[in-house]
Amino acid sequence: MASSVRFLVWIAAVMASLSAGAAGKDLGTFKAWRAHAFAESAARVCSMWSQPSSAVGNYTRRGEIFAFVTHRPKDKTRNKVSFEMGYDFKPSTLLQVKIGKQSFELVTSGSTAWSEQAKTSVSLVKAMKAGQSMVVVGVSKRGTKTTDTYSLVGFTAAHRAINRACKRPG
Repeated sequence: MASSVRFLVWIAAVMASLSAGAAGKDLGTFKAWRAHAFAESAARVCSMWSQPSSAVGNYTRRGEIFAFVTHRPKDKTRNKVSFEMGYDFKPSTLLQVKIGKQSFELVTSGSTAWSEQAKTSVSLVKAMKAGQSMVVVGVSKRGTKTTDTYSLVGFTAAHRAINRACKRPG
């Protein structure tokens, strides 16, 4: 539970920094993906993100929507995949992610979802590198189903940029 609380605090900080023009180093824009490196409590963090090219659902209002991949070398965490959905999830639901023929399920809490297992993160990033698009399906606490489609064009280049910035080749 402590790791999920820490993750939610981190997502809030990232969202605030995105809207405020984050301090740190902009690593570039790579087609549909942006990359950034910054310090958090004196530890280097490298993150990349994108917003969906299409967001479909029968909702009247929805907040910002993002997909993230993050490296935290100090914590020995790499390729942490997460999503900010712009709404709170229906309790006890999973986020469905589909890339080509591969499907993944991510845990949810509040308005975020993430890959809980390192093995899932590695598989998900590998699929994102090989894919052209990613479809993400969630259900809000009101029961509204949403389908977001992300372009994966530029993903590999953005991933290389965060790898270099956080001292990992390739």
